[in-house]
Amino acid sequence: MTPILDIENLSVSLPKGADRPFAIQDITFSVNAGEIVCVVGESGSGKSVTSFTVMGLHDKRALTPVAGEIRLEGKNILGASAAEIRRLRGEKMAMIFQEPMTALNPVAPVGQQIGEMLEIHTNFGAAKRKAKVLQAMRDVHLPDPEKMYHSFPHQLSGGQRQRIVIAMSLVLEPVLLIADEPTTALDVTTQAQILALIKELQTRRGMGVLFITHDFGVVADIADRVVVMQNGQIVEQGPVAQVLGNPTHPYTKMLINAVPSMTPPSRAPVAGPVALSAANLNKQYGSLGLLGGGRVVNAANDVNFQVRRGETLGIVGESGSGKSTVARCVMRLIDPTSGEVLIGDTNIATIAESQLRQHRRDIQIVFQDPYRSLNPRRTVGQSITEGPVNFGVSPAEALERARRLMSIVGLAPEALDRFPHQFSGGQRQRICIARALAMEPMVLIADEAVSALDVSVQAQVLDLLEDVKEKFDLAMLFITHDLRVAAQICDRIMVMQKGIVVESGPTAQVFANPQHPYTRALLSAAPGHSTFDSKGGASAGQAAPL
Repeated sequence: MTPILDIENLSVSLPKGADRPFAIQDITFSVNAGEIVCVVGESGSGKSVTSFTVMGLHDKRALTPVAGEIRLEGKNILGASAAEIRRLRGEKMAMIFQEPMTALNPVAPVGQQIGEMLEIHTNFGAAKRKAKVLQAMRDVHLPDPEKMYHSFPHQLSGGQRQRIVIAMSLVLEPVLLIADEPTTALDVTTQAQILALIKELQTRRGMGVLFITHDFGVVADIADRVVVMQNGQIVEQGPVAQVLGNPTHPYTKMLINAVPSMTPPSRAPVAGPVALSAANLNKQYGSLGLLGGGRVVNAANDVNFQVRRGETLGIVGESGSGKSTVARCVMRLIDPTSGEVLIGDTNIATIAESQLRQHRRDIQIVFQDPYRSLNPRRTVGQSITEGPVNFGVSPAEALERARRLMSIVGLAPEALDRFPHQFSGGQRQRICIARALAMEPMVLIADEAVSALDVSVQAQVLDLLEDVKEKFDLAMLFITHDLRVAAQICDRIMVMQKGIVVESGPTAQVFANPQHPYTRALLSAAPGHSTFDSKGGASAGQAAPL
């Protein structure tokens, strides 16, 4: 049987001066009808370059295919004209991108955007196009397609936007679907729904799916076969049960072992002094208006917690649960509507900004995206020393402190003169941690601080956070939607849903015996939860449930 996609000895060169000669080198694999092949690897492994080259979407100024073939249903398309590739996109192959909001036109209704595929590739009339679009929306289980047809992307949730992108990709019934990290930006329950949807559509239509990911949990849930890439080369490939149950290459073993376990380690209760607490914390948006016709959203509703020095409290929940709102209220980046936020014995929830400044050094935050957190025009040394100098530390002492912190976070002190773009994502996050520690805080807030990182880099940063917490006796508030990460780093956990704390307690206790249905739903939705054992690796011989 001829594979849907057959890549043979493909090499794509990089420009002169790059860190290696080839983005991908001499790779060979295939995708058959009715199967899902996952290509897995870290950033820079070449997996996205592979998918973009198949679609003809690679940057032709920097990436040049120099050897090999890409055969779609037996026909080599590597040398096809731009017009032919454009015709094949949609009709024969389609792609789902990572971030649906950037894949959609913000000023066009979503129904019109799906219909545009039909307008370009078919001679259907307007009525037939709309009927086909509505059917595509029903196929991806979108609610009320007639109404949603006229909606704009910003009016939909992240999961609904991704379903629109999937409907757009499949409306012409292609034989090959390429999904490039399509669930990375989604909450764990929405991710599980999208993975199930892709599997359902693939089974129903019998198409081949090339699924790009860095998450072996996703691989465990969805893959039939696995291709592992490192530095542009394939280091291992085979059936999912074989690769997960008996990996042969050290890089594959490292990636699998880096998947955080869903079994929390045993942790003794922390008995240090309370560094941060919140009492009856509320944050409302909107108002009822003069006649009571307005709308009020309780982003945080009667939230109470304490964090002791040397302890990590995790706040988990989906987007819209209120976890980041709580973090911003605690930081006084936004003002709480009511309630108390105490650093030690001082209530900072209501004091004036002029009085608040002296407490700013006591509580620091590390954000999700380290590149956006750092000024690209300032050296990392300037970014780390700026805070202490503003609080009266001499430039010489601040620089010495920065050097010491660079060593603590595992970076060379000599790199202080470099700019953020000269570091990897994981290194930039280490710099953000060093910048926060330079203020010598009592409390460190990590707001989705590892969610943008590859799994192995994520493991390194989690180890670093645990290390600096102990070294500096910090109280840490850890915000995440990833239950695996929370299991490994949090002493206690607080589960939020729609602004309300629905469950809290020691992490091991909550994971072993969740009381609230929402907590149970989050735990069961974690990708690969039935495949990976307590050590974080795949259970020997255990395949993903398909």
